[in-house]
Amino acid sequence: MTLIADSAIDTLWYTRCPVPTASGLANSLGWLDRTATESGVRFGVLQDAGPELAVRHFDHHLSGLIREGGNVPALAARASGSPTRLIGLTWIDEAQAILVRGDSDIREAGLLAGARIGIPAWAADQARSFPRAMSLHGFASALRLGELSFADVTLVEVATTAAPEVSTASSTRNTTWGVESLLRGDVDAIYVKGARAQEVAREHGLAVAVDLDSTASLRDRVNNGTPRPITVHADLLEQRPDVVVGFLAESLRAADWAAANIDEVRAVLQTETQSGPEGVVAAYGENFHTGLHLSLSDERVDLLGVQKQFLYAHGFLAADFDLQSWVAPEPLEQARALVAAQKDTLK
Repeated sequence: MTLIADSAIDTLWYTRCPVPTASGLANSLGWLDRTATESGVRFGVLQDAGPELAVRHFDHHLSGLIREGGNVPALAARASGSPTRLIGLTWIDEAQAILVRGDSDIREAGLLAGARIGIPAWAADQARSFPRAMSLHGFASALRLGELSFADVTLVEVATTAAPEVSTASSTRNTTWGVESLLRGDVDAIYVKGARAQEVAREHGLAVAVDLDSTASLRDRVNNGTPRPITVHADLLEQRPDVVVGFLAESLRAADWAAANIDEVRAVLQTETQSGPEGVVAAYGENFHTGLHLSLSDERVDLLGVQKQFLYAHGFLAADFDLQSWVAPEPLEQARALVAAQKDTLK
């Protein structure tokens, strides 16, 4: 695989997924562009770039890139040797559920015994197979809640439409893989998540058999977006740590801003997720905007470790790797200090 590396990094590249993130809000507010300009570098968003760069959303082989998105591609890229560092984690529950047809008798986890569960097929590579990884982990959690395992169900592969190289506000995002198979009766249950999934369920009269977000244990809610990592190419962190710290500082400020501006945050999410206001509320609840702050707490890193081991055990990672050595805590610590110092000067 070709590595795109600049001898001198002159562009801060940013990529994200269409979900609630502080960095996404900072980008919408123009703050990321501002901090890049103040640091003397250009600012680019992969969602606005051509396909040659858009693919780097998955492999992170772009030296000026910071990525906030699902952990499956981030972990797969690191396992394949991409020189990235983990600089932040967020946790936003996003309506993970097992759906069944409205006339199904399955209404709790234990009743999944004997069911045909729809699992998206493998994609071209491990990183792009995140729909399969999400469904497998979602069902693994649901089955565990019902004191069942994959031995108690039948896995049925369902087709997936080709995902865009990197999601954009104008591209079609499919977060409900397997709905057609469920409606045809080819499978009995599917895993879904997010705002658009909530709307699709209502449109087709589908029912929630297992609400994974209602479980008490965070381990039962670990999946592609929980926790969600921010990763940076090692070249950018080494050559321009000030740019990385500035990026994180703007994300922290955006998280503060979000806590007091729920209507504006929801408006941004409707555009990002291509969902209506009801879908956003159903997926993310009333108070998600107060919890967008970044962390590298032991708990969040441990939960990411749960995901890493699941992905490795199920063939989504090319190799195992040491999670702690991936973590770079200094940029976030410095960003917090920077934001705190600036707040003090305004008092």
